[in-house]
Amino acid sequence: MIQSMTGFGKATLQLPTKKITVEVKSLNSKGLDLNVRMPSLYREMELGLRNQIALKLERGKVDFSIFIESTAEQTSTKVNVPIVKAYINQLREVYADADETELMKMAIRMPDTMKIERDEIDENDWVQIQTVIEEALQNILTFRRDEGMSLEKEFQLRIGNIRQYMTEALVLDPERVQAIKDRLQTAIAELKVNVDENRFEQELIYYLEKLDITEEKVRLTNHLDYFLETINGTEANGRKLGFITQEMGREINTMGSKSNHAQMQKLVVQMKDELEKIKEQVLNVL
Repeated sequence: MIQSMTGFGKATLQLPTKKITVEVKSLNSKGLDLNVRMPSLYREMELGLRNQIALKLERGKVDFSIFIESTAEQTSTKVNVPIVKAYINQLREVYADADETELMKMAIRMPDTMKIERDEIDENDWVQIQTVIEEALQNILTFRRDEGMSLEKEFQLRIGNIRQYMTEALVLDPERVQAIKDRLQTAIAELKVNVDENRFEQELIYYLEKLDITEEKVRLTNHLDYFLETINGTEANGRKLGFITQEMGREINTMGSKSNHAQMQKLVVQMKDELEKIKEQVLNVL
């Protein structure tokens, strides 16, 4: 079953002193374009986390975020008392008439007046965070599979439409061939010259062979079958589907250039329109 590169996954975890929220969003991309946002406390775990995400998601423009909300009564942010006192003394020299409250308000806004006491990574916390990361990744994979099912239905519809238009074009083929014969015979008659009938038949057969679309029909049918076979595969196959659509386009274009028949050319245009819709959606396939 195919998967979409578009997806969203979210999971939360409540620890004794903090709430952890993990969000993963992805859009289509030629490769893996991964952006990770996480608190500085866990930065040393980023490389392993990137590898974990890459193994799960493979391709796509991925935004991965870990948010931490403190639920403890105490905070790791402290007032840097010596710095604040130093600022107050300097401000007192500038604003001699200001009272202590005003000087305090000004000082606290100055740089480095707050300091954060860096915590060490709690290994037990990280093990639990890993479980919620895994849950968020599973959620986005489920989203991608659901989107893939919708894409598969869309592809089956479009492939079916192309088959139908091709069948309708082939029904018109005898009429097209006869029209070509009539047109050539009329042209010969208007020239009012004697023509070797055998030679004329040989040239006519050669000309019609050049305009024959049987090979294009066979190859296009094979490409349509291979496309459906590929979307039912077990591996990521978005790139392969893109290559198959290119081959389908070549055969449809050749049929259009050979058709030389107004109604058949209209059907070819409809086939091209269906193929363009397939190509647009293939860009979203993993």
